[in-house]
Amino acid sequence: MNPKTPEAVADGEKTTDETETTSVEKAEQQDRDETGRGAVTDADPADEGAVDTDDTDDVNGSDDTDEETSGRLAAASAAVVSAGLGVVALTGAWSGRVAAERETLIGQIKTSSGSSAAQQINEIYGDAWHATALVNGLFGLLALLVGTYVLVRPAFGAPARQPQAGWVRAVARGGIALGALGVLIAVAMYFDLIVALPTTAG
Repeated sequence: MNPKTPEAVADGEKTTDETETTSVEKAEQQDRDETGRGAVTDADPADEGAVDTDDTDDVNGSDDTDEETSGRLAAASAAVVSAGLGVVALTGAWSGRVAAERETLIGQIKTSSGSSAAQQINEIYGDAWHATALVNGLFGLLALLVGTYVLVRPAFGAPARQPQAGWVRAVARGGIALGALGVLIAVAMYFDLIVALPTTAG
C-alpha cells in the first residue's frame, strides 16, 4: 500500500473543497431562481390590477371632463341669453308691439259707441302703454333670473375642477344689470311715473 504524498493529499482536499463550494453555489443559485419566479408571479396580479385601475381612472376622468365641458357650455349660453333678454327689456320686442296694438283695437271698439275724451285716452292709449310696459318687464325679469342662475350654479352640485370662466360671469352680470334696469323702467311706465297720460282740459 503506497502512502499518499503530501501533494496528493493536498489535491484531494482541494477537490473536496471545490465540490462543496460548487454544491453550495448551485443551491444558492436555485434559491435565487425560485425567489425571482415567486416575485414575478406575485407581482403580476398587482401589475394587472394597477393597469385596470389606471384604465378605470382614465375612463372616469374622461366622463367628468365631458360633463364639465357640457356644464360650461350651458353656463356660457345662459349668460349670453341673459344679456340678450336684458337688451330686449330696454328696447322692446315685437311681442310688446303686438300687445299694444291689441289693446288699442280693444279700446277703439269700446269707445266706438261714444265715450268721453278721458275714457278714450285711457282705453286707446293708456292700456296699450301699460301692455308694452308689462311685456318689457317680463323680459327684464327673465334676464334677472337667467343671469342669477349662471352666477349661483357653481355653488350647487359637485365642485368643478376648473373655475367658471371670467367672461361668462361678466356677461351674466351684464344681463342682470340690464334686466334690473328694464324691470325698473317697466314699473315706472306701468304706473305712469315717467310720462303721465295726457288729460283733458277742465
